[in-house]
Amino acid sequence: MKKLSKALLVAMMTVAAVSCKDDNPDPIPVVVDNGTRDPQGRVVLEGEIKTSRTLLATEKYLLKGFVYVTEGVTLEIQPGTVIFGDKDTKGSLIIERGAKLIANGTAAKPIVFTSAQAKGSRKYGDWGGVVLVGRAPMNQPSSTKLEGGIRGEFGGSDAADNSGSLQYVRIEFAGVPLSAAANSEINGLTMYGVGSGTKLDYIQVSYSGDDSYEWFGGTVNAKHLVAYRGWDDDFDTDFGYTGKVQYAVSLRDPQIADQSGSNAFESDNFNPGTKADGTIGANEGMPLTAPVFSNVSAFVTAGTPSNAQQSGSGAYQSGMHLRRNTSTSIYNTVVVGYPEGLRLDGGPTWANAQAGGLTLSGVVLANTTTALVAKNNTDAFTLDQLTAWFKETGKGNSTVLGAELSTLGLNPATFNLSAPNFLPEASSPLLTGAGFEGKAADSFFDKVTYKGAFGTENWVQGWTNFTPETTDY
Repeated sequence: MKKLSKALLVAMMTVAAVSCKDDNPDPIPVVVDNGTRDPQGRVVLEGEIKTSRTLLATEKYLLKGFVYVTEGVTLEIQPGTVIFGDKDTKGSLIIERGAKLIANGTAAKPIVFTSAQAKGSRKYGDWGGVVLVGRAPMNQPSSTKLEGGIRGEFGGSDAADNSGSLQYVRIEFAGVPLSAAANSEINGLTMYGVGSGTKLDYIQVSYSGDDSYEWFGGTVNAKHLVAYRGWDDDFDTDFGYTGKVQYAVSLRDPQIADQSGSNAFESDNFNPGTKADGTIGANEGMPLTAPVFSNVSAFVTAGTPSNAQQSGSGAYQSGMHLRRNTSTSIYNTVVVGYPEGLRLDGGPTWANAQAGGLTLSGVVLANTTTALVAKNNTDAFTLDQLTAWFKETGKGNSTVLGAELSTLGLNPATFNLSAPNFLPEASSPLLTGAGFEGKAADSFFDKVTYKGAFGTENWVQGWTNFTPETTDY
């Protein structure tokens, strides 16, 4: 989530601006399973899904406009099913509070959400995306609206809320700004107040026109996430998200970035003091955004990092941009090829680091132009203080110069955009030294020995797709 407009991206993708300010949208048609098909023979889904149903692998489906699965309804999708998102109407699948999406593919038969454009013509942000909305806690007023003109509200008090299950799922060419206004985007996978009863495992988001994954509050946990060639941020956390994530990898096109500055991690609590009366908000900023990530690999380039304008109209910024009072913790993680490794932003964020709420441990920042950036407007902390904190004995954090990148033992195919191999070489120092103290001691985390997302098991093999622009569906 950025506070800057993506107007240029809107223009580049030639999508029509859609107002997000209409409080009285046109009535939404009710979906009836009457066999309506588009000219390609795909079953058309639009409006509301108000009774539980199953999408069949023997059919192909087209999302037109915002498709809402309403409260109390379960939408199940069979393994191997392909669902297309319509470009003209910004097709999107929205699972409302109290509804469930059961999309459990298999390694051999993943479920695929992809662009309805023809092979060779698929682009970033061809359609909206998949949106999960739940009743788990967040730190915004209960009346907070969803981004992008999506109807309804999110959040609540049920930390164990269940929005369903996504396993072995690919989401391709989604993530679209719905207008030129700030914060009017849908991401590849967007999660609003999603609870820990929801299961997320083995998901790939590719070519997202905004963030690959964004969590707005909630407590949902996830494992085995792939962010491939995204436009903006890979893993964006906001509004009091407190879940846990293990095994995540991002691979970026070094020539495509967002005008607001693309990051692997971007984490905000939210910006206090913006209300007219100067108060923080209805929940006094609590719960703080405090997810715990472990075993993440974020790759941009083995060449010279650049924050110059890329062909995507923007530039890369930081492997980790932690700001606005966030209390995010990151363990056993490898970041390679960003202009900045860590940008710790603001006095409140620094205070969380000093208090131990924000923790970095076992983090490797490699091939950066500037490993550490201390950004604040109040002289709350200096670069020397940040450096001392990052390098404290026992944390196991380190920085690696670009000229020394080979010492990490990365696979020669790590940065191959069409056929990556993320497994480290057998002699790689990344295969040892992981630690699971503090917040990472939680039973959710597998206590592996390696830093980064991979040891000796290639868990992306078989179900992912790194050439979706030319795949026959």
